[in-house]
Amino acid sequence: MLRTHIEAGDAVGRNSEGLIKAGKLAPDQLVNDLIRDRLAQADCQEGMILDGYPRTLNQAKVLLDLVRTYGFGPVVVHLVVDHERIVARLSGRRICPLCGTLYSLKTNPPKIAGICDLDGTKLVTREDDQEPVIRERLDQYEVQTRPLLDYFRQQGVPVFEVGGAGATPDQISNTICDELRAAGLAKAGMARDRAEAGVLSVSDAGTRN
Repeated sequence: MLRTHIEAGDAVGRNSEGLIKAGKLAPDQLVNDLIRDRLAQADCQEGMILDGYPRTLNQAKVLLDLVRTYGFGPVVVHLVVDHERIVARLSGRRICPLCGTLYSLKTNPPKIAGICDLDGTKLVTREDDQEPVIRERLDQYEVQTRPLLDYFRQQGVPVFEVGGAGATPDQISNTICDELRAAGLAKAGMARDRAEAGVLSVSDAGTRN
């Protein structure tokens, strides 16, 4: 959501762009307000998947209040991936500044090195995909986000830890759906493509009770 505001060049985007590029977290109040507005929209009325939120204890408390107000039963899915794998994957991303196509030097490289397949534009590395910035985000994760797992458990929220290393997005999605079904938190006939995989953070999948 923050990237949408950055691309739009509005006040929220201007206030958060520098923080994101430096690997810092946007202020809790700003992010909480964005989430509150987003959850009020019609397409969230039957449930939602949040990737990368919450990242702080304050955000987690606000989120639990919100989902319970809407009558959702929150579930936390924590994807476990070695940090060095994360650094290697994210620092290997390249993006076309013209059309926005994203490439991976390892899994989805352009046909001609450094050049967009679609329009021939020279690919660039986003500032927040540079290794020092990635490592800063990971450091903040250890300090601010990992403790949320204990908080959610203390609040009685189901927490599932799913290995994310060496698996494809489809495999991770299927594992998450299987875990939710086994715990009685999803319908047996739920389509597997209804689950989405998060990347670095605690993710919450809300389903209406």
